[in-house]
Amino acid sequence: MPKPPILPLIDWRSVYDQARKYSPWLSLSQSVENRDKMEMLRQSLVLEPQTLGYLAGLKRLVYVVAIAEDWCGDVVRHVPVLQRLADAAPYLKVRYISRELRPDLFARFLTNGGEAIPKFIFLNNMWVECGNWGPMPAACRELIARGKACGNVPAARKKIHALYDADSKCRVVIEELLHLIEIASCREP
Repeated sequence: MPKPPILPLIDWRSVYDQARKYSPWLSLSQSVENRDKMEMLRQSLVLEPQTLGYLAGLKRLVYVVAIAEDWCGDVVRHVPVLQRLADAAPYLKVRYISRELRPDLFARFLTNGGEAIPKFIFLNNMWVECGNWGPMPAACRELIARGKACGNVPAARKKIHALYDADSKCRVVIEELLHLIEIASCREP
């Protein structure tokens, strides 16, 4: 049996250093409407007290490289959630990068072979990749897969919008992101 291909290692620190912090990334937005939507959601998102306590209590740095572009509806919906968590966590450091800047990197994080964003790559304090998230919560990714399988992606998208409408406080996204933060910050298996 042939060996599987081995992808080259990624210098995550270099990728992170070449990416932008939230405000400079947002200032490059091509859509004033989307920029305003993201800022409004970030500023209005209220985190639960236990979430704030957990984030304030992080003892190890967690880095996140977010592959995101402001034209995408999922980016507009989910980047503000990630950034709101980072705003509340001194040890959570997030940077944003476009697909075009690092196509080699983005090619490693396709969703079912497709170029879907955002993609959030979680790294520990030693720049080791510990997980990734995106472009939407797991239940929504499953709905898209089911829609593709039965040939009705528009119906799947309608169900996704209903899920989003039912979760206006972004609890599912927060829960999934916190899980990855916990993994990247853990001290033991």
